[in-house]
Order: sequence, then C-alpha cells, then structure tokens
Amino acid sequence: MKQDFILQNWSVWPPLDKEVDEQLIQQQRLSVLPKMLKRRLSPLARIVFTAAIPCLQENKQVPTVFSSTHGELAKSLKMMEMIEAGEDISPTAFSLSVHNAIAGLFSIAFNNQTESTVVAAGEEGIAAAFIEAAGILQEGAEQVLIVFYDEPLPQFYPSARFKLSTEKSCAVALLLAKVGLGTAIQLSQQQSKTNDGEQALQLPLLVQFLSSQQNKLQLNTHRHCWCWEKG
Repeated sequence: MKQDFILQNWSVWPPLDKEVDEQLIQQQRLSVLPKMLKRRLSPLARIVFTAAIPCLQENKQVPTVFSSTHGELAKSLKMMEMIEAGEDISPTAFSLSVHNAIAGLFSIAFNNQTESTVVAAGEEGIAAAFIEAAGILQEGAEQVLIVFYDEPLPQFYPSARFKLSTEKSCAVALLLAKVGLGTAIQLSQQQSKTNDGEQALQLPLLVQFLSSQQNKLQLNTHRHCWCWEKG
C-alpha cells in the first residue's frame, strides 16, 4: 500500500514555542466563535479548535476527519461516578461527552456542511485517519482536514503498560490535498512485530516529523509498520 498526499498546512497545540503567551493566542483564535458555543467547549475541545483554526481557509467548506483514541473519557467517568452516587446527569453534559461531540461542535461553529468522520483510533494509531482522508480525496474532495487529539487518561484506568496515554493533552491539525502547493508526503505500509504505542504516544513523533528536517517517520504497531516520507 502506498498513498500520496500534499501537506498544505498544519498546526499543533500546545505550541512548540514555549515562550509565547499561550492563553492570549488561544483567546485570539477562539474569538471567532459564537460566545454561546465557546462556553460549551471543554478543555480538550478548546485545544482541538485552537489547533484546527489556523488550517481553515476563509469561507471554504472542507471535509474533516477527527481522530482520538479515547475522546473525552474523563467526562464519561465523571458521569458514571455521579450515577453511582445517585446524582442526576445533565442531558447536555451527556451529549457533549460522546465521541463525535467535538466534531459536531466544530461543524456548527464554522457552518461546515461537508462530510465529517470521527475515528476511534485503535492499535494502528494515526494511520487510520490518513487512510480515511485518502478515501475522501479519492472520491473527489480537493482538500481534507485531519484533526488528531487526545488527553491523559484518568488514573482510574491502568493504561501505562498498554501504551495508551501520555501526560499532556495534544491536538494536531493537518490540511491535506492530492495536488497543489505544499510538502509531498507518501504513506506506505510494511510488516512489523514491535509496538510504539497508540495515537496519544504517536502524536509527539508526528509533530517532530513535521517540524524538523526529519524526512521519514516510522511507527510500529502489533501488525504493521507505517511509514511517512517527505518528497
């Protein structure tokens, strides 16, 4: 399997430059959102929007692929604890905890009426979203926006030895196309028997690949070796 992309833009949050005023930048980017909607954003949703907004072109509709290993699992755990304690659960809180909630809010915020896919990234990590994006481009879309995001799992879940979680939240947005200006990237698949962990652990490696002179990113899973190479 080989698939070619053109990376036209990308963004990460938190930013790579640790000397910038993160709070100010986030406020500036989120200022384009309606106030009522902005108040509904969880901390994870806020970093997703902050990462994705620089990749949006004004007044242009773009298909989206959102990819997260666990979504807002901390919200779900909190609601289960409330049920155990005999407390009532807010319907709004429940609706904003499901796996496609952030994608739904994103579509509302930017009136994006094109297709939106939400991937529950499993053992193959970030590769699943790239494969989904490839399908959308093959069907005729000019561009596709991928947004990867994950936050640390609650301590309730014993995740460390399974390579499922990291200590910091992260969101990475990529605007991809089949042709045009940008950085050519080829995705290929090989066989492998090692394990570099799931999406949350792969995102820092993806950011390093995109932000440096590194020409190749290789991520191993239990079944495959996924390779991204810059052209």
